[in-house]
Amino acid sequence: MRRATLWPDHLLPDDRVPPPWPGREVRLDGRVTYVRDTPATAVGAEPALYVHGLGGSSQNWTDLAGLLADRLDGQAIDLPGFGRSEPGPRYTIPAFAELVVRWIEHSGRAPVHLFGNSLGGAVAVQVAGLRPDLVRTLTLISPALPFLDFRRSLQGRMLPVLAIPRGERLVAKRLTQLAPEVMAQQVLEACVADLSRICEQRRAEALEEIRVRYEAEHYAAAYVRTFRGLVSSFLRAYLPGSGSLWRLAAAVRAPTLVVGGRQDRLVDVRVAPQTARVIPDSRLMMLDGVGHVAQLEVPRLVARAVVGLLAETEDAAGRSDLAG
Repeated sequence: MRRATLWPDHLLPDDRVPPPWPGREVRLDGRVTYVRDTPATAVGAEPALYVHGLGGSSQNWTDLAGLLADRLDGQAIDLPGFGRSEPGPRYTIPAFAELVVRWIEHSGRAPVHLFGNSLGGAVAVQVAGLRPDLVRTLTLISPALPFLDFRRSLQGRMLPVLAIPRGERLVAKRLTQLAPEVMAQQVLEACVADLSRICEQRRAEALEEIRVRYEAEHYAAAYVRTFRGLVSSFLRAYLPGSGSLWRLAAAVRAPTLVVGGRQDRLVDVRVAPQTARVIPDSRLMMLDGVGHVAQLEVPRLVARAVVGLLAETEDAAGRSDLAG
């Protein structure tokens, strides 16, 4: 593990607030998967894939992907049951990882620069650990890798719901009791340390995402079942067997950037450094005053670290070619 390298700020594109990426429905294995595209703005850009967190969507990556579009030809997917994708049969880390693998193979863009936030980070680790041929580099932002002290997460309040049969009904009822504006504000407060960093356009988009959830009858079940699958993966990580996310992390061979916010209220802040220690070829960036979604809160700083990673790997590839 070493400290992340930051690309010079003045070499990034100028600040702007890009609109939401154009989206499209793709039928994959008989179900609709919603995909947003951020086309490259320069020749030679390499393929990238972005995977969101629990309760999030592909829209969470708009700003970061826009800043990286001169280097990366980006796509982001809505995981089954989230955003505008249809619900799926299973809501586990392996099931989501299988979907990501299927999408990469279906799109014919491998190997990709793979990004994951929170739940998406756990999914990305599983993909990179099991299918190294598909992953060029790996960027993990507040990855939801296993930890057992749920007092360090606001999500700990959800644990009693998992013990209740059909607990998703309670979640659905809770949704109907809160106005979308109130729910959107609560989500932002849980995920973001400094709300002044979130512009009005992003706030409006967050509200629209909440309204989409209210209209989707499957959303509460998808959320609860995914949270249950995440907690199960945490418990299995400390038991013998090949399914441990920590063992998979140790198997990752892709050059990796790990980003953590010291004011993360959803994932134990000790997880990001631990992830960087476990993944062999890793770089770590811990951010003061930043919460769970650094790509939304400080996208420019995250972009500088990502380009630093890309530059390192390009230099390493160039030296390898010269040696060969």
